[in-house]
Amino acid sequence: MLGKLGDWTVPFGPYTPAQLVVLGGGAFVLVKGFDWWSWAGPVPIVLWLVAVWAVRGAQIAGQNPFTALFGVVSLLLRHPAGRVGGRVARDRAPSVWRPRFVIEAAPALLSVPAAGPRRVVARAAAGSGLSRLVGEVAVQGSAA
Repeated sequence: MLGKLGDWTVPFGPYTPAQLVVLGGGAFVLVKGFDWWSWAGPVPIVLWLVAVWAVRGAQIAGQNPFTALFGVVSLLLRHPAGRVGGRVARDRAPSVWRPRFVIEAAPALLSVPAAGPRRVVARAAAGSGLSRLVGEVAVQGSAA
């Protein structure tokens, strides 16, 4: 509540901050817009005073209107990426020191010409090293 000093209070007060904003803002609008509302007589002034009275207990989602307005403004001003550890979250810049790997297709098997008569060595694609060795020996033995 504003407008109370010791035992003295502002007439018809004390006022909430929301009431003071409506009181000051409404007075400014009424003075600047006198040409627009002067034909209506005292009706705009009465509506202004009713508005000041109406906002005395104003709350938005259980909060003071200024607290709610501050929350909306802070929400609109924050960085869209958010924060991590109190700092703005950003993507890391590319670096040549980061490890990378590339997956390439396996090279095709080449036939190697052997000394003497030409032999083709067939290799088993799957199995243990021992089964491949036995398979090579069996192919060489049948060719000889």
